[in-house]
Amino acid sequence: MTTIGWLQIALYLVVLLALVRPLGWYMARVYEGQNVGLNTLLAPLERLLYRLCGTRVEEGQSWKQYAVAVILFNALGMLVVYGLQRLQSALPLNPASLGAVTPDSAFNTAASFASNTNWQGYSGEVTMSYLAQMLGLNVQNFLSAASGMAVLVALIRGLRARTEASIGNFWVDLTRSTLYILLPLALILALALVSQGVVQSFDPYVEVPLLQGTTDGDGNPVTTQTLPMGPAASQIAIKQLGTNGGGFFNTNSAHPFENPTPLANFLELLAILLIPAALCFTFGTMVGDRRQGWALLAAMTLLFVPFVLLAAIQEQAGTPQLAALGVDLTASDQQAGGNMEGKEARFGIASSALWAAATTAASNGSVNSMHGSYTPLGGLAPLFLMQLGEVVFGGVGSGLYGLLIFAIIAVFIAGLMVGRTPEYLGKKIETFEMKMASLVILIPCVVVLFFTALAVATPWGKGALYEPAISYTSIYNPGAHGFSEVLYAFSSQGNNNGSAFAGLGANNPFYNTTGGLAMLIARYWLMVPVLAIAGSLAARRTVPAGPGTLPTHTPLFVVLLIGVVIIVGALTFIPALALGPIVEQLLMLGL
Repeated sequence: MTTIGWLQIALYLVVLLALVRPLGWYMARVYEGQNVGLNTLLAPLERLLYRLCGTRVEEGQSWKQYAVAVILFNALGMLVVYGLQRLQSALPLNPASLGAVTPDSAFNTAASFASNTNWQGYSGEVTMSYLAQMLGLNVQNFLSAASGMAVLVALIRGLRARTEASIGNFWVDLTRSTLYILLPLALILALALVSQGVVQSFDPYVEVPLLQGTTDGDGNPVTTQTLPMGPAASQIAIKQLGTNGGGFFNTNSAHPFENPTPLANFLELLAILLIPAALCFTFGTMVGDRRQGWALLAAMTLLFVPFVLLAAIQEQAGTPQLAALGVDLTASDQQAGGNMEGKEARFGIASSALWAAATTAASNGSVNSMHGSYTPLGGLAPLFLMQLGEVVFGGVGSGLYGLLIFAIIAVFIAGLMVGRTPEYLGKKIETFEMKMASLVILIPCVVVLFFTALAVATPWGKGALYEPAISYTSIYNPGAHGFSEVLYAFSSQGNNNGSAFAGLGANNPFYNTTGGLAMLIARYWLMVPVLAIAGSLAARRTVPAGPGTLPTHTPLFVVLLIGVVIIVGALTFIPALALGPIVEQLLMLGL
């Protein structure tokens, strides 16, 4: 890889880690109800929202009440998104006169955006009206992200509480996450993106003449092109900050109207991991021991960097078949042989590989290159990052509470080694916590493998007739790559990521339905056990550290935590990966 490529990756990591402390400190003050400088402006609006909703700030909730509030609120959001899609042809702000979205696609999209997955089986600019994009998808970008952050804060309170029945108030946590964190950051980023040329308007689509004419697939002359417009910048800002990832346009962040310049690319890429990384410092501050937060951030970073390097090095190496033909060689010997298929020439290999790793390490799913065009091992990097459970930074809130569950399992394993009841942050980890933690770890694995097996073993997954006059094909690429596409799709949906390998015909009743179910299960069947752990720990007294207590802020614990994450992912998915990208790599090398 070129020197410039290495510098791009290094600069990104330096800037990201430099912002962890100030943003993490700010978010801790928000959740503690302290003044953050925006209170004069936003506190009256916050109080008004509480009055309108009948929320009492001082009134806490048990974990069951908190869980019910989360589920009901997100279910309502899902119904609103579904309704907007089905009725969009009769609603305003539809300059392209787009028709109603089909029921199965509308269900999949509603489940996707409510669950913070933002998987898209459709092309945004030819499917969704401006109103559906703004009032449906963009609103959920804020609220689904805020829901994940609220659940994390509830777990933090459970870990630091002293025999309390309450883990906080969901409505307060949701409001503060949206009002004081997501909205200001999204406004700043949206303005920055508009300055770089990202579109933000209500103008209808524009038809422009081509400078050089061409022909369509039937040989007919084409002299004009339709350029999609719309309020894109506001949605792109929160899709990145909230680790949502759903693109306003079909090609997502590879589209020049979404990501027009290298600076826009850097800002969007930085936004993907910004809040998940900073929440580690928030965690350490709120539990009263910042070393705990730094340890978790170190584990995330040490897991992330090797996958970035794997993707970048494999893509720079290219494919031996094309290299033998002299294809894709540039004037620079350092660039010779790089795999540029599916990548924007504006961004190149290093920036594309970094984005691929960041978007799948986080529960983001936006792309500035096509992951299905990566080399087999280059594509394995984002695939396996998702299969680790989206805990390497992960989604806003959900990534850190997932890693905290792994931390609980790590101290349990350490406790078994020394024959002592495990403890984490002064709380004894007992049978109930381990049962709930097991659910959090195992449910995504079961979802991914079950639906992948169902897709490749049934005619509905491979492509079948639903009616005599209606047929479809799903798996266009037979063999190892086709299997990788299916595995990637359900790894993405089963871990609330949202990116895709592409090449898979997924916008049909089978994949829309199974994918929607996978996304809902992976989001809410994990949230509830996490809240149950928070409630159980909050009611338990804190015990002082003893000689047998494992310190959870040391390099030894960081290594143990990384080992647990890797081993769980490897034991679960290596057999499936061997059937997909690993065997495809061997075939590419002629072995």
